[in-house]
Amino acid sequence: MSDSLINSRQLAFKNAGKSADEMRRRRQEGQVELRKTKRDECLQKKRNIPAEVSAEAEVEVADKPPLLNLPDIVEHANSDDPAVRLLVVQSARKLLSSDRHPPIDELISCNVLPMLVSCLDSENPTLQFEAAWALTNIASGNSKQTAAVVQAGAVPHFLKLLSSPHMNVSEQAVWALGNIIGDGPQLRDMVIKQGLIKPLLNLLTPSISITFLRNITWVMVNLCRSKDPHPPFETVNELLPALLYLITNTSDSQILVDTVWAISYLTDGGNNLISMVINAEIVPHLVPLLSHPNFKVQTAALRAVGNIVTGTDQQTQVVLDCGALSHFPQLLNHPKDKINKEAVWFLSNITAGDKSQVQAVIDHNLIPLIIGHLDKSEFQTQKEAAWAISNLTINGNEEQVRYLVSQDVIPPLCKLLSSRDSQVVQVVLDGISNIIKMCGNMLEQVMTSIESCGGLALIESLQQNANSSIFNAAYKILEMLYGSEYDSVAVNVALQDIGEDGIDAQNEQKEETFTFKANPDNMAFDF
Repeated sequence: MSDSLINSRQLAFKNAGKSADEMRRRRQEGQVELRKTKRDECLQKKRNIPAEVSAEAEVEVADKPPLLNLPDIVEHANSDDPAVRLLVVQSARKLLSSDRHPPIDELISCNVLPMLVSCLDSENPTLQFEAAWALTNIASGNSKQTAAVVQAGAVPHFLKLLSSPHMNVSEQAVWALGNIIGDGPQLRDMVIKQGLIKPLLNLLTPSISITFLRNITWVMVNLCRSKDPHPPFETVNELLPALLYLITNTSDSQILVDTVWAISYLTDGGNNLISMVINAEIVPHLVPLLSHPNFKVQTAALRAVGNIVTGTDQQTQVVLDCGALSHFPQLLNHPKDKINKEAVWFLSNITAGDKSQVQAVIDHNLIPLIIGHLDKSEFQTQKEAAWAISNLTINGNEEQVRYLVSQDVIPPLCKLLSSRDSQVVQVVLDGISNIIKMCGNMLEQVMTSIESCGGLALIESLQQNANSSIFNAAYKILEMLYGSEYDSVAVNVALQDIGEDGIDAQNEQKEETFTFKANPDNMAFDF
């Protein structure tokens, strides 16, 4: 086929002339299962249930008065006797700490919350602690229950208790505020405006206990979590030095996991937040965690750097300059399918970059591994691999595309044309179109590969597709390959050679293999 014929079709290519940033935005919008509706990796709310309470029975100490039931709690809630008041609050706390069906709504409807909030101002630290614990567990409930704690006026008292000289009281206040913030961005921003950040970060001292530090880190995760809207930039600027401190100084895996998830939530908030994370010099400490021995740390790090490379070419280059690609052979060979999927997704955003970034993927010998996933992985990973290959054909030069051809990319690419997922089919057609355009003197090899693997018949069959974009893309490929010599009769013969059982059986098999299930647990890592 003449160069003029190929060139005349250039404008027909989907994504032709698009910048790398536009390609990344397109990829980002398609990442529903990876980025938006996934199950949260870190709990937004937590109840404080000690081990002795979560057991079925709690042994009472002989010299303590028996606990009150709910009617007695309501009856004595406003007692002026300090001993009775403490017993009431302890009884309420223990009811709320029960494993099964804590009576949160009952206590709210009985108007016990104002009494609990008033106890936060007591000079008795034991009473403060018990009241804070009870309110923490109420705030761990649904949004309506959390709102009841806020409406009872608890937030200013909790903020004051952050500076309590009694560590257990201060820690319980942190826990309660974490549950309130975890309800969503509206309450998060309200608590921030009332002055949370400075006293919270002041608690980060070398003498802090590991359990307390875990709670503070969890609160920081909740502060960073939502991107609708994202936390205020001023708040992010205050949090980033603390996150850098934690990622570089902690040896506790739980704290490290939460710290990296907090960073991943920030980097999922757009290019401005990505720039703030980069400017905080966190990335050089983040990238090595891709090979951390703790699987959960590794997972969080992969999500965080994956979010960064959805940004600009310059932001992506920061990650590459820290040696990220050297970690990907082991990530692409990881036994967990979900890690494979995220690793290929990451690389699809590198191949959406400039030619030097595409070349970096080639130089690290990652293309054969991507093609391997394109051929034999579970469907979601195959889909990411199709994006990675298609992006390379759009953003790479002729030599880079010819390298793809030399790695035998055509057969697994064509195999996905039998998918019932129209987006995948469109992405594959884009890739094949661009390979034909860019392969130069390897065109005959490309044509032979398309024909011998059954791709020609599949492309021909797509001319009957109800989706006009797919129909047009398939037709243009055939016209590019064969021009005026294109003989639909010959292709129909090829279709008959595959046989009626061929394509239908392939489609049937793909339909079974590639079924999308409306189960939100399938949209997150299965650990």
